[in-house]
Amino acid sequence: MELFPAMPLAEWTEAKETFHRFAQIVGKIRLTSSNRRNHWWQVPFHPTGRGITSRPMGGLGEQPLFSIDFDLVRHRLVIDVLDGRSAEFSLIGRSVASFHDRLFETLAGLGIRPEIWAVPFDLGDDTPFAEDTVHARYDPMLINRYWRILSQVVQLLDRFAADFSGKISPVHHFWHTFDIAVTRFTGRVVRVSPDTDPVTREAYSREVISSGFWFGDKERPWPAFYSYTAPEPDGIEREPLRPEQAEWIPARGSHLAILRYDDVRALGDPVGTVLTFLESAYQAGAKLTDVDAEALNSPGGVTDPYYAKN
Repeated sequence: MELFPAMPLAEWTEAKETFHRFAQIVGKIRLTSSNRRNHWWQVPFHPTGRGITSRPMGGLGEQPLFSIDFDLVRHRLVIDVLDGRSAEFSLIGRSVASFHDRLFETLAGLGIRPEIWAVPFDLGDDTPFAEDTVHARYDPMLINRYWRILSQVVQLLDRFAADFSGKISPVHHFWHTFDIAVTRFTGRVVRVSPDTDPVTREAYSREVISSGFWFGDKERPWPAFYSYTAPEPDGIEREPLRPEQAEWIPARGSHLAILRYDDVRALGDPVGTVLTFLESAYQAGAKLTDVDAEALNSPGGVTDPYYAKN
């Protein structure tokens, strides 16, 4: 099985747009049914051995404790409840409206009645999920390939995360933007304007250096690994990146370090290449924000001073 198979955006745009809305519906249920965590850490999906999961939510006597999983091997949505009940249905052949209605009917049958803002977030249209019959292409082969790439990238980002001993997020799959990210924190508080939207205020109330991967979108129609520092220090776009295929690109008034997925696929050591890129981008941000990178280093995830590999 190829580590990083081809995934040009144009090949799966319709399937991606459909599944992204499926994911947002489940993600909004996660948002309203989970305990709030700093920087929205409670919100994203995590991978499983068969797909992606909401993780357990609810409980504590307020509603049944339950989880929602996308099984992207069998292509079914699975709802499990702590008391042992389970329900599932096929993802194939469904429009967004059909998925939305079947999901909420199934949840109600299990005694679960979450309330969500049932319209897409930042997807270019405001068609309520319950009325969206346009997005109706679920392609099992392409969605399975997305999940296989996602799973490998999560492991790669987890390996990168191991080398940092400071505050760091889990590796998250964000359903609103459909990217995968792990974020390192410098420990500094950021003065955020009260006029800034509440999502951004919580996400960037601390100085961060974030690394991740996205599958492509209308603005940048190609998959890529990325990194950014926020708030962005002056001159970061002049800092060197490795390998030579990496570059800084303008992004909403700041800059992203990017390494395109297809460039990674073309090079001989994709894992080593991506780790080199992420480290170079991190070092650029650390240098300009005066982070003591050496003090926060934990090579291979080890801080034990007496541990030594044989």
